Amino acid sequence: MDREEQPLYAADMRRHASDFVDRVTAKARLPLDYSPASLRVADRLIDGLRQGGAGREEMAGPLLGLGAYVGEVLVREAGAIWVDLPPGHLLRSVFTHSVGARMPDGRVWNPLGRTVNRFEIGPRESLHTYYLTLHGRRSAIRPRRRDRSGDRTADRPSDGAV
Repeated sequence: MDREEQPLYAADMRRHASDFVDRVTAKARLPLDYSPASLRVADRLIDGLRQGGAGREEMAGPLLGLGAYVGEVLVREAGAIWVDLPPGHLLRSVFTHSVGARMPDGRVWNPLGRTVNRFEIGPRESLHTYYLTLHGRRSAIRPRRRDRSGDRTADRPSDGAV
């Protein structure tokens, strides 16, 4: 049985990340721009949560938001997609969540769980380092364009070939 209270769905993860960014940037101007470098800010936010002395259960909402944010960095910068893990799937029991981030090479990673690890274990579980050491990121050789919403689009060959 999953340890999560409410089921999570891949289709909702972008909204969870956006809601989190809106909440934490309402009072303070933080550079949460979905870049890999912004994961250093996420690491510092978790350090602040840890210093507050609250437990994991009390921080479930902020940790979900931070985990969704980390996953959105993978989506926007590394070519991942959010995926729902079906009931009974091995990764669902390992991740303790019903969603993961599938990288271009097919591997599925657990940004929500990694965020909880960062909270529980501390700085040696850095989210920034997590991103830098992930296998399966899309190649940085081809530039990516931004669509009108500011999101990065999929890599496209420059000659227009598909």
